[in-house]
Amino acid sequence: MIRSLYDWTLRQAQHPRALWVLAFVAFIESSVFPIPPDVLMIPMILARPSRAWLIATVALVSSVLGGILGYVIGAFFYDALGQPILEALGKGDAMAAFNTRFNDLGFWPVLIAGITPFPYKVITIMSGWTGLPLGTFIVTSIIARGFRFFIVAALLWKFGAPIRDFIEKRLGLLFTLFVIMLLAGFYGVRFL
Repeated sequence: MIRSLYDWTLRQAQHPRALWVLAFVAFIESSVFPIPPDVLMIPMILARPSRAWLIATVALVSSVLGGILGYVIGAFFYDALGQPILEALGKGDAMAAFNTRFNDLGFWPVLIAGITPFPYKVITIMSGWTGLPLGTFIVTSIIARGFRFFIVAALLWKFGAPIRDFIEKRLGLLFTLFVIMLLAGFYGVRFL
C-alpha cells in the first residue's frame, strides 16, 4: 500500500495543478499521510527550477497548517483519532513513556521531527496531546519545516538533477547528523 501511495504521489508532480497537490500532500502528511512532500517537491523543482522558492513556500505553509491539524487531533481527538493513527504508524506503545518527558524537552522534539526523517505527524499529534504551548509548536514548526524544505529547494535550484540521488538517499541522514551535532554542542556548552 505504501508503495502505491508513493507512486501516486510521484505521478502528481506532472499534474497541471501540481502546486495544489503539493499543498494537499504537505498538509495531510503533517497529520496522517505516510509519504513526505519532498517526493513531490523534487521532480517539481527539477522541472521548473525558477519556481523552487514558491514550491518550498507552499510546502512550508501547508505543512505547518497540517501540523496544526495534527496538534488539534492530539489535543481534542486523541482517543478517537490520534491514538489509532499513531498505532497504525507503530508508535502507540511508545506514547506513555514519551509523554512524561515530551514537554520537558520544549521545542526540541518538534524541531528534530521537522528536520529529520522522523515522522513529523507523530510529533504534531503528541504536541497537542501533551499540551505543548501552541505558539512554541507553530514557531518551531516554521523553523524546522522551513529549514528542511528550503535546503532541498536550494540544492535542487543550484545543482539540478545531479543532486537528486544525494537528496533522496543521504539528505535525511545529514539532517539527522546536523541535529545530533547541534544537540551535542548545546550539551557541551551547558555542562562543560
